[in-house]
Amino acid sequence: MSEKSSSSGSDEDVDPESGQPVELGGVLSKWTNYIHGWQDRWVVLKNNTLSYYKSQDEREYGCRGSLCLSKAVITPHEFDECRFDISVNDSVWYLRAEDPEHRLQWIESIELHKAESGYGSETSLRRHGSMLSLTSAASALSATSTSSFKKGHRLREKLAEMETFRDILCRQVDTLQKYFDSCADAVSKDEFQRDRVVEEDEDDFPSTTKPDSEYNHNNNGSKEKLFSPASPKGMNGIDFKGEAITFKATTAGILSTLSHCIELMVKREESWQKRLDKEGPNSLINEEEFFDAVEAALDRQDKIEEQSQSEKVRIPRLTPVPPGDAYSTIGTHRFANKVEEMVQNHMTYSLQDVGGDANWQLVIEEGDMKVYRREVEENGIVLDPLKATHVVKGVTGHEVCHYFWDTAVRMDWETTIENFNVVETLSDNAVIVYQTHKRVWPASQRDVLYLSAIRKILATNENDPDTWLVCNFSVDHDNAPPTNRCVRAKINVAMICQTLVSPPEGDKKISRENILCKITYVANVNPGGWAPASVLRAVAKREYPKFLKRFTAYVQEKTSGKAILF
Repeated sequence: MSEKSSSSGSDEDVDPESGQPVELGGVLSKWTNYIHGWQDRWVVLKNNTLSYYKSQDEREYGCRGSLCLSKAVITPHEFDECRFDISVNDSVWYLRAEDPEHRLQWIESIELHKAESGYGSETSLRRHGSMLSLTSAASALSATSTSSFKKGHRLREKLAEMETFRDILCRQVDTLQKYFDSCADAVSKDEFQRDRVVEEDEDDFPSTTKPDSEYNHNNNGSKEKLFSPASPKGMNGIDFKGEAITFKATTAGILSTLSHCIELMVKREESWQKRLDKEGPNSLINEEEFFDAVEAALDRQDKIEEQSQSEKVRIPRLTPVPPGDAYSTIGTHRFANKVEEMVQNHMTYSLQDVGGDANWQLVIEEGDMKVYRREVEENGIVLDPLKATHVVKGVTGHEVCHYFWDTAVRMDWETTIENFNVVETLSDNAVIVYQTHKRVWPASQRDVLYLSAIRKILATNENDPDTWLVCNFSVDHDNAPPTNRCVRAKINVAMICQTLVSPPEGDKKISRENILCKITYVANVNPGGWAPASVLRAVAKREYPKFLKRFTAYVQEKTSGKAILF
């Protein structure tokens, strides 16, 4: 990666005429996302703002992002001598220079721009103590705000301006408070000296002769004592008129910036709505932005879930578990034939070994868990079948399938659902469920309507274990029609489990130490709308293993210390 900068990192960074840092531009590597990794970008440092473009030739098309450096924190990487990070509030850029010398050049130039910014440094805050300087700064800041609004700069820049105004305002409040305290002290001294004059006039005893210069001779011949009242302006050198005007200018700047924030939010809301209305290949969000937004949203959901799990106290639920024979019979409800067809398909095809099939790709292998994917697209929509195998100790196939199927405990382990309800109970082992999933911006919110059935398949060979299966597949129902609020997804999912038992030693009873559950999980999902193929595949690769580990850990926790349910 080559880097060419338009300015050196010496004293020439400062314009000798204006005293302001000059523009710096060059190629830096910027971390984009897990798919594309480090990418070369043309980066420009100008007017206290760091902006980047896809390349130098594409500058005319506008920058792809910018940071206002007034509140920026620059952190050189501890181990990578070429890398440095720039953070402003929650926004972080990870950058790499060609070599340590170029990194030092960029860091020094950025610090120089930051120090000389119009409203971000201590020197500029001190300059704002002057009435004229703050008034002109407020006007310039208003013009900058308008310009940045027209250029579509981020709302975070406006919030950074608000923080700067807040700092200035706090300083001015402290200054004015000192002035008012001085005024109060002056009044107290004035009253004290007047009291002393009255006492001296009423004193009958001779006193030391006072010079006439300390008295004012009135027309009636009487004398009035002169004293020098405390001058508020003289105290601490505070210019009350100037401070009052600067206070007014600062509050005007705050109101102006707030107005721009509101306009930006309205514009952003309109832009988001347009993007949502155009979800598809012609979406205004490019693939890189789409992935970054989805990944950030999923990370936030993970953090929220971790906090809620640590605070959650699970309420024991005594859900009745019918005997295994109740699950081995074919139902008589109107979907019974469809359920039987889906069960047989899964027993025939889902349990087939895919290890040697070239159409299946092994995408994840973590211990006993393996995740395979077969890439399928129809009309630009990703329909990749996914298959995962796993082995879990200490639980049975009946227990795993029971907790996967039981709607009473669904929200204990499922973290992607916003809400759900049972639309219809078809039998003891079949229900129709409607659920909405948490929205992951910028994708539209999804909902699913599916039939969920649990079955026990008796082994035909006495040496083979029985098989427990839960199949969830999409259906239609009059009580849950599609809505404009959500995109209706279609699913065909199966959780297939077999219990393997190792003989206990001697006459000991079978314990959870002697059992293993072999799990096969298959999923065919049609998201119902468009999203970049690379994004959907990356999210599936990330989320499915997490789901399996989270769910099986939940089953192990629920069954620990309890009687084994075969």
